[in-house]
Amino acid sequence: MLFLKLGGSAITDKTREATAREDVIRQIAREVKRARTAQPALKVLIGHGSGSFGHFAAKKFGFGERGNWRAYAETGASAVRLTRLVTEIFLAEDVPVVALQPSASARCRDGALIELATAPIQTALAHNLVPLVHGDVAFDETRAMTIASTEMIFAYLAPILQPTRIILAGIVDGVFTADPLRDASAQLVREITPENFPQIESRLRGSHGVDVTGGMIAKVKIMLALVQRMPTIRAQIVSATRAGVMERALTREDFDEGTIIHAKFAG
Repeated sequence: MLFLKLGGSAITDKTREATAREDVIRQIAREVKRARTAQPALKVLIGHGSGSFGHFAAKKFGFGERGNWRAYAETGASAVRLTRLVTEIFLAEDVPVVALQPSASARCRDGALIELATAPIQTALAHNLVPLVHGDVAFDETRAMTIASTEMIFAYLAPILQPTRIILAGIVDGVFTADPLRDASAQLVREITPENFPQIESRLRGSHGVDVTGGMIAKVKIMLALVQRMPTIRAQIVSATRAGVMERALTREDFDEGTIIHAKFAG
């Protein structure tokens, strides 16, 4: 059982509103197809970020402003538009994805996801389908509304579905000390653990493009908290745009590319 996130930075152009990278989505779909063919017992849950769809809409309409429910509706609708596109491409490439909209059942409290329907996901997996979730809007008991990121959804589902690995695939090859698309001196962080994170945190600079969920540092914190609660899980941040990476990530237990997030140093 693996979780795979297609980052918004990889499958959309986060600097241009509602602009999907259909070629990247198609390449990933083909690699998922090859991985499932090579390993018929492989179970995969796919999630995707909203990229220049949901994030732009949230910023444009003022998501989170008190009483601004139009922004809630517009942001949710924008995220679903990207999901439809991802679904169509994966189905065209013979990957049987089933899109399951998180906001239909999600409930949050002060920004934390506390409830999400899991039976449809489990049923889809039992029938060898590929559940597809995405970062989405959610009602919040404290804040009225919030955004449940794909990482939050993965962290909620992990204790239930028990994945061995979580792959977060973006536009770059892992976590860097600065944005490698803008700073040639940026260095790849090969490993993040509870022990070394305090030193690394001050060097992280966020995401490239518009991201209303906190950028790279928020993603790392969620995954780090998860592996501390469930030390058998390893999270990895890799590039989704380089050919072959997704297939290797899904099929090789010894896959060690990108940045590895785990509970402690080996040994």
